[in-house]
Amino acid sequence: MADDQNNQQQDGQQTPPPQNPLQGGNGGAPTPPPPKPEDTTPANYQIGQHLPPVIDIKMPAHSIQVDEQKFLHLLAGSISLTKDEKKRIIESMPKLRQEQVDELIRIFEEERQKFAELSAKHVDQLKKLEKQHWADWQDIELEQKAGEKTKEDEAQADEIRKKLGL
Repeated sequence: MADDQNNQQQDGQQTPPPQNPLQGGNGGAPTPPPPKPEDTTPANYQIGQHLPPVIDIKMPAHSIQVDEQKFLHLLAGSISLTKDEKKRIIESMPKLRQEQVDELIRIFEEERQKFAELSAKHVDQLKKLEKQHWADWQDIELEQKAGEKTKEDEAQADEIRKKLGL
């Protein structure tokens, strides 16, 4: 009866008896161990490693001192830019200054490094993004080839018209 009186609050309600600290706070079940810390070891996944050795895009004429294949590999491998942004960069090459192209290269290289620093749990997502962006890049290549074919066809048609005197 003394225990019952000790467990009553002033308003007359019962309070639960104190928990045994060895039992934990789970109603008698032992406290589970804390979760293992997430492995944050960099996976060193290299974005763009699956690109072909030669990128089949023709850059417009420009006066920039740049390794075009290196630049195109970095641009094609970027998973931060959309397809349209990549196309605009290619189209704007004649208007860009050397400093702007150098800065783009620095940003693309930094992007690769930052993604390489992500842990292994992100690799599947990176591969998925890389695959999507590669498909977009192939669209850019096909669009460029189609545009070149159209220009060639128009030039041939003009040549035929000239020969026919039209």
